[in-house]
Amino acid sequence: MHLEQGWIAEARRVVSPHFDLRPDDEIPSLLVVHNISLPPGKFGGPYIDQLFTGTLNPQDDPYFEGIHQLRVAAHCLIRRDGEIVQYVPFDKRAWHAGVSSWQGRERCNDFSIGIELEGTDFEPFTDAQYRSLAAVTELLVKHYPINLDAITGHSDIAPGRKTDPGPEFDWAFYRKLIALPVGQNSSSDQ
Repeated sequence: MHLEQGWIAEARRVVSPHFDLRPDDEIPSLLVVHNISLPPGKFGGPYIDQLFTGTLNPQDDPYFEGIHQLRVAAHCLIRRDGEIVQYVPFDKRAWHAGVSSWQGRERCNDFSIGIELEGTDFEPFTDAQYRSLAAVTELLVKHYPINLDAITGHSDIAPGRKTDPGPEFDWAFYRKLIALPVGQNSSSDQ
């Protein structure tokens, strides 16, 4: 896996308009893990892409009436099968964190990268998702000053407002995968 001008070359690219420039060309130093499913609890389909590109049709599901006007996007989404979809280049500020704070610093969008996992707070994530997340993490750590202590959940930067990635996210397994030397996180390492 490699980067080309802030994009993962191997990812499916769906360009979102929901981004802008980082302040003073800030370099990302925080990785935020999220979860999302649209409609809630349903996987697959075009709705996450549509939300992140501002094209979600409120008539497609009653839930969409309350969110179709949102201007949000993460940098990437990792689907249940491990597919990586990228919406915003990493050197740009994606609108994923909202009102947030990390170690006393406000406005986490300014200095973070947001990765969504297709899922919910109440269901386990797939092995393929952890493997893809580990591969993306390794790539980001290689190109940006993100240390392993600067990887957190949306719930940690917006406590009381957000709960994702939720109690089903296996931080221990994910941290085990990213602690391995690059290229050694094969599925036989569990």
